Amino acid sequence: MNFTTSIVVDQRTDETLRAIQNMRGWWSEEIEGRTDKVGDVFHYHYKDVHRCTMELTELVPGKRVVWLVTDNDFNFVEDKSEWIGTRVIFDLSDEGGKTLIRFTHEGLVPAYECFEVCQNAWTGYISKSLRDLIATGKGAPNPKEPASV
Repeated sequence: MNFTTSIVVDQRTDETLRAIQNMRGWWSEEIEGRTDKVGDVFHYHYKDVHRCTMELTELVPGKRVVWLVTDNDFNFVEDKSEWIGTRVIFDLSDEGGKTLIRFTHEGLVPAYECFEVCQNAWTGYISKSLRDLIATGKGAPNPKEPASV
């Protein structure tokens, strides 16, 4: 029941992993903190709609990346605990010189109020922005927000 989607890209697993770790290149330019070593903690936010804190808990070169959501806030749901304790997982496998990316947001389930919005968002980020970053070097992350005056 966890949200899962998959794509196949023409690049090797090591190149694909580097692109996944470049979250600012496909997810959001508003990522703050380190994102490349196990134990790194980073923060994401999108306007006043979504804020979360994640920790990189697993990194297997060419195979797997796992982030643990340690804090989360959506401004559009009643249950403020949605996402907390869930895991965002990228599993990579070599498919004859191409790479299969299996993305799973473990714990993001249909019972969550945010499920439909999050499913649509993740699908777009993975199938379009991440795919484009891997293929062309240019994704479509959320842009950096203008500084407040």
